[in-house]
Amino acid sequence: MQEYRPGPRNLITDVPGIQVGNAEDTSALTGVTVISGEAGFVAAVDVRGGAPGTRDTDALDPTCLVERIHALTLSGGSVFGLDAAGGVTAALAQAGIGFTFGPQPVPCPIVPGAVVFDLNNGGDKAWGYDPPYRRLGITALQAVGQEFALGNAGVGLGCIAGDLKGGLGSASLSLKTCTVGAIVAVNSFGAAIDPRTGDLWSRPFEMDGEFGSTASAAPSRNPAPLSIGTKAPGQPGANTTVAVVATDASLDKSQSRRLAIMAADGMARAIRPVHSPFDGDTVFALSTAQDHSSVIDAHTLNLIGTAAADVLARAIGRAIHAAQSIPGHQSWRDRSAAT
Repeated sequence: MQEYRPGPRNLITDVPGIQVGNAEDTSALTGVTVISGEAGFVAAVDVRGGAPGTRDTDALDPTCLVERIHALTLSGGSVFGLDAAGGVTAALAQAGIGFTFGPQPVPCPIVPGAVVFDLNNGGDKAWGYDPPYRRLGITALQAVGQEFALGNAGVGLGCIAGDLKGGLGSASLSLKTCTVGAIVAVNSFGAAIDPRTGDLWSRPFEMDGEFGSTASAAPSRNPAPLSIGTKAPGQPGANTTVAVVATDASLDKSQSRRLAIMAADGMARAIRPVHSPFDGDTVFALSTAQDHSSVIDAHTLNLIGTAAADVLARAIGRAIHAAQSIPGHQSWRDRSAAT
């Protein structure tokens, strides 16, 4: 039997062709994460939350013209954070990256994005006419590489998960014929922690001790109410978990859409409740393969989609484990150490 293991970095950058960069504004307690690759990606998206904030997701529909995108942004700032993709678009165009049609003077990069709501986390958001996100998007793009920080890094800086500090997480899995990876910003209304045990909902999917050695309490006989461990009161648009899953298997846009749909179940394994009216839960799926002369069969897609859901659940667990406390919002590790 094939034994599947995390990739050498246990990051989405274990998928060939993926690079990630982070940038933060520490005074505003917000940030941006950029996913890029020189050759671009086949891409699709699945939106499950009731209050999404996205850019250029319609172009990813399998019936639409765009075949490849050039980068993705995950940003704090709610509607203001959509500017991050504009900064990345401008920077890529200046580098000569993007589609061209006839004698146009500059190329047109395709840069979809999604945002989380981190405006109530205590940071200084009095930016007036100059929100920081366009600048942060450019800075994050300049920082892309194969190694990047988790937890309070990039878009994860201002994330809150339920009543604990959220953050940025990533994980990977090496399959027999391809690699699958995920990156996620966990800013959920629901809790990533089982209130009966104090442990991660995603613990059953952990590999190689990636969630640390934090011990959980003994389970209670009566499950706790769902409201325990969530943000209260819930407000539409005030949350969101956004993620990207990627593989180097050859997928077309329709198969990438199915991958995004299957991967979204990873959120359900690691956060409860999920896909609520208060969240904008969004999953992008990328294929970095350059040769698309023959795409994978349905059986292989099923295997990759199943793996992607598990990898996304693990990435959520890693985000919570890596998160550090900020004023007013305690991390899971600090709370566990105090009990």
